[in-house]
Amino acid sequence: MPGNVFGKMFSITTWGESHGPGLGVVVDGCPPNIPLDEAVIQAVLDRRKPGKALTSTSRKEPDRAEILSGVFDGKTTGTPIMIMVRNTDAKSKDYSNLSRVFRPGHGDITYQAKYGIRDHRGGGRSSGRETVGRVAAGAVAFELLKRHGIRIYAYTIELGGVKADKRNLSDIPNNQFFCPDAEAAKAMAIRAAEVKAEGDSIGGIVEIIATGVPRGLGDPVFDKLDADLAKGLMSIGAIKGVEIGSGFDAARMTGRVNNDPITPEGFVTNNAGGILAGISNGDTLVVRVAVKPIPSLSLPQDTVDLDNNPAVVLTEGRHDVSPIPRINVVCESMTGLVLADHLLRQKAIS
Repeated sequence: MPGNVFGKMFSITTWGESHGPGLGVVVDGCPPNIPLDEAVIQAVLDRRKPGKALTSTSRKEPDRAEILSGVFDGKTTGTPIMIMVRNTDAKSKDYSNLSRVFRPGHGDITYQAKYGIRDHRGGGRSSGRETVGRVAAGAVAFELLKRHGIRIYAYTIELGGVKADKRNLSDIPNNQFFCPDAEAAKAMAIRAAEVKAEGDSIGGIVEIIATGVPRGLGDPVFDKLDADLAKGLMSIGAIKGVEIGSGFDAARMTGRVNNDPITPEGFVTNNAGGILAGISNGDTLVVRVAVKPIPSLSLPQDTVDLDNNPAVVLTEGRHDVSPIPRINVVCESMTGLVLADHLLRQKAIS
């Protein structure tokens, strides 16, 4: 089955390409009578819109959400919700030199191997712009989750080697990188400007937390909550690693340190990241993702062409310096889609 569908009870199908007429999503399984309109979706889409940070592309897309089905009188009807976002600022001619060469770090060479054809204009479905549909669907999921007291936040804890030492969530909306450390955010801005001037790119680490998650979400063995979170987050093109709770640090702990003591008031620590045996334990969900640098560079890179001859490629067009911070809301959205799916799956058995 083609991999364009995600989720079981609350499922989404994304469609569209970076330089096609538009992109969008079909959300199926959303319960009826949940307040929803285009303004709600737009508020979330605006958070991934380009041009708001030093690391962002200069491509100016309004990303206006159009609800085509599944909503009546400002409420969901229980039928499939189709949301479309039209492309208005695509400049396909900027990619004409890429029709016969493969860009390092991109999916060009693998898409060609799989399909024998590829859309070289911005990468087609492998473009970061594909995430528009995920974010629109995430906006729907957030409305469902809010009704159950669940909130999701994603923030930057590292960018280009600059690390945040603090977790002041009140600082997140006050800087362009959505960083919970105001001083670190200033250093990130300096680092981003340096890299941009060099024509290079940087990656970083985003931390996602979800509060209000009830106990019992997640299924045993193959559909563990952490397994589905890892799958959902790893399906984002720029993500190269996922860790839950103490993550890789758990490999350097003893069991006595890593185990979270349980008291009548709850857990003393949260090395489990809110998940035990694949099922939520009622504590705050904590996930971190490693975000790779943008592979499109305005610097010469060695590659090959369609005939496997050596070539040099210089990527023109407009590109981010880093997926951060625009990827943060994408991470929130994928986390929200997983939680919405498992929330409905739990309701089906309880």
